[in-house]
Amino acid sequence: MCGVCGRISLNGRYVDREALEHANDTLLHRGPDSGGVFVEGIAGLAARRLAIIDLAGGDQPIANEDGTVHVVQNGEIYNYRELRDELERRGHRFATRSDTEVLAHLYEERGPRFAEALRGMFAVAIWDGRARRLVVARDRFGIKPLYYSLSGDSLSFASELKALVGQPGFSREVDLDALEAFLAFACIPAPLTIFRAARKLPAGCLLIWEQERDGRGVRVERYARPTAAPRETLRGEGESALAEELLDRLRDSVRAHLVADVPVGILLSGGIDSSLLTALAAQEAGTRVSTFSIGFEERLFDERENARLVARRYGTDHHELVLRPDAAELLPLLADVYDEPFADSSAIPTYLVSKLAREHVKVALSGEGGDELFGGYFNYVGHRLAPRLGRIASLLQPAIARLPTSTGSASSLDYKAKHFARGAACPPLERHAIWKSMLTAEQRADVLRPECRGSDPVDLLAPTYAETEGAEELARIMDLDLNVFLVEDMLVKTDRASMARSLELRVPFLDTAMTDFALALPSRHKVRGLAKKRLLRKASAALLPQEVVKGRKQGFSMPVAAWLRTDLQPFVREVLSPEQIRRQGFLRPDAVTRMVDAHVAGEQDLSRQIWCLLAFSLWFDRYSDQARP
Repeated sequence: MCGVCGRISLNGRYVDREALEHANDTLLHRGPDSGGVFVEGIAGLAARRLAIIDLAGGDQPIANEDGTVHVVQNGEIYNYRELRDELERRGHRFATRSDTEVLAHLYEERGPRFAEALRGMFAVAIWDGRARRLVVARDRFGIKPLYYSLSGDSLSFASELKALVGQPGFSREVDLDALEAFLAFACIPAPLTIFRAARKLPAGCLLIWEQERDGRGVRVERYARPTAAPRETLRGEGESALAEELLDRLRDSVRAHLVADVPVGILLSGGIDSSLLTALAAQEAGTRVSTFSIGFEERLFDERENARLVARRYGTDHHELVLRPDAAELLPLLADVYDEPFADSSAIPTYLVSKLAREHVKVALSGEGGDELFGGYFNYVGHRLAPRLGRIASLLQPAIARLPTSTGSASSLDYKAKHFARGAACPPLERHAIWKSMLTAEQRADVLRPECRGSDPVDLLAPTYAETEGAEELARIMDLDLNVFLVEDMLVKTDRASMARSLELRVPFLDTAMTDFALALPSRHKVRGLAKKRLLRKASAALLPQEVVKGRKQGFSMPVAAWLRTDLQPFVREVLSPEQIRRQGFLRPDAVTRMVDAHVAGEQDLSRQIWCLLAFSLWFDRYSDQARP
């Protein structure tokens, strides 16, 4: 696991090594073990390394035998041993035992399409000195990030935006389409970033620059996309046979994800995904595994007891942390960690549990992807019910909206009823966008200054949704979550939170062994009636306590609604004060104040909306033009 960056000079001048070293230094947290820089005329690559495999010999950049191909990598390649064996049979000679060196030789054999052969999580950059070509590849699930910027005289790329922001000539102008999307979804979908001057390389894509062919431009090509797999992928048809196959495939993935030259632990939330990973890792590791959990004083949000049940059953070395409402200290820190606005409140517990884990291990497994692949969200039940109940829910929406707010938990009945009624009568794509929204279209129109409005965020979802035309509707919605919201929310959250603490986080559910199986499953094995994750629960029944198998989804969610009315209220009033909002220039102070007042008074639960506004304001004061020293 590492941080990577690089630069291509488009005006023929040599790359400024000092500027590249500075960009690399901003990624120190991603790789504190070593750093390296390679410069060859107009091209430069750099990397920070968190040593996981071949601790002594894997420092980057790494070259092929004759030094014509150089590579830097962020991530892990789980099938590198098989690839190395194949390459050695074809005459390639290796100087290290690292997975990164395999990439240089694989590129020699296959050219820019080398990424198609990789099983793993990665953002890889290769400089081919002979062909004068740069190839950057991002893994098919978007587990590892990659940003790039094409200015008048250079092409730059990096694992995090902060490495680009400090480069000479980078413009910090805010992209208004990205701002509108952020307020809608609490994250910013690719290819947008909060800056107009930078873009994300989408998951499963290559970025290619060639001096001879492109001159001053780049091209982005997709090489892979998670999509519905043929039913022939499945070995059996009955539910028992499918449950057995699910376990076989997940066991294979866990086994591959345990490969490391350092200890590996598990982030154990107490939910079914991380609990199942714990069970399989305990069986496969050969040594006692370490587990890490975070909890809250508020019992409704605390899953530590379920985590303890799993830890006791498998004899793990278990560690816990209780989170109290000190978000006023943590939120400014996270504004720096997430170098564009990000408003998933579970980033706080994810950051803290990563900090806890890093005190004991260098690598940890996490359960991201299980909900999107196997049907874990309440929205999926809502999509099943909407064709039958949508019209009624729409008629009753005014009355449902007046229901008293209870706990602020997304699992509470009043929250689910209000949530369902908001979008149930809409077409599927619009319905899902409404259900995923933090600030509604009406709230965005109220809170944003007219000159700061962007385009409709639904337009960012439409191309992905259109790619599955003709498929079963629920499968299309789950595909949208897998290819957009998982990538831009859940995986961004876990990558930044873990790497800020120099912890490598691996996600076994997002492995082709699992995804090929899950994407071939009919939806009835995932969601039926009000039941979610049907097949996954069946597969887990013999391995996990029933309290976990039958438990409701919670994850690392926080009691934000209550905290904003009590301990965090002074912090909110300060960060979202009319003076602050007016100075920043994007939001309307009166609308923001009305929103805060209504939430504090208990008239509405506006905690998610306020959290978004907090995240933007704190980010702005850290990264905008106004924040420059």
